[in-house]
Amino acid sequence: GYVTAAKLKDAYLGIGVKQETLLKLFEQHNAEFAKKVGHSRAQGTFRRYQTVCNHIREFMPHTYKREDIPLKELNLTFINDFEYFLRTEKKCRTNTVWGYMIVLKHIVSIARNDGRLPFNPFAGYINSPESVDRGYLTQKEIQTLMDAPMKNTYHELVRDLFVFSVFTGLAYSDVKNLTADRLQTFFDGNLWIITRRKKTNTESNIRLLDVPKRIIEKYKGLARDGHVFPVPSNGSCNKILKEIGRQCGFKVRLTYHVARHTNATTVLLSHGVPIETVSRLLGHTNIKTTQIYAKITAQK
Repeated sequence: GYVTAAKLKDAYLGIGVKQETLLKLFEQHNAEFAKKVGHSRAQGTFRRYQTVCNHIREFMPHTYKREDIPLKELNLTFINDFEYFLRTEKKCRTNTVWGYMIVLKHIVSIARNDGRLPFNPFAGYINSPESVDRGYLTQKEIQTLMDAPMKNTYHELVRDLFVFSVFTGLAYSDVKNLTADRLQTFFDGNLWIITRRKKTNTESNIRLLDVPKRIIEKYKGLARDGHVFPVPSNGSCNKILKEIGRQCGFKVRLTYHVARHTNATTVLLSHGVPIETVSRLLGHTNIKTTQIYAKITAQK
């Protein structure tokens, strides 16, 4: 019952008081997020939250010689120290650091929005991404890739799936998850893909041109569970695409990002498709993302 000087001091220092801490909040958020993976949220996004949480878990004893930090002690110094840790100890590049700081900002905003944190520790924090020239293939290079002899059927499959992505703008995960029931012939007589992008959960309807139609036909019946293609792992695809790119003499390294960028620039924007349409087809939730491609097209 009674108040002592020691109790007052403890209360002032926060000893014996159940404190809201950053890592506890982060872990709580990740546990909730995990339940949504595969429904409304993507596995890749979940992995990024886990990665940042682990970095903070490592950063605390490294820089602050403690395991966790109360939310009310967060300030701009802490934010800048964490950024410095990512750049130096973790050797993260500018755009990776930028992405990780956005994750931390989101976690902090949860505490801000529900009143657990009365101030914004990010006030005055400045960080921006570097503009990356998103590599893509020209019309001529697409043709070279399609004509190149492949050393075996596995390489041929990986090449064909990449070309399919070039002509549809679908990301690796969307090509992998594509099922036959998503292919529909409309009243206009054309075959369309009716799909929901895994990453952004946005709907996009894509009309199939002759090249992707031929690729679908070529692999008909070879995939399981109603899938359209027998897709190898992302790691295998990237490894083989690297080889194929070298074989074709391309300067740009072939990845599914490059396939989507090629679809946006060479296939769509260069042929006068309006930017709003391209944005919708690529499943972008923000037209600013699409404008990066438009800028590249305008420069060429």
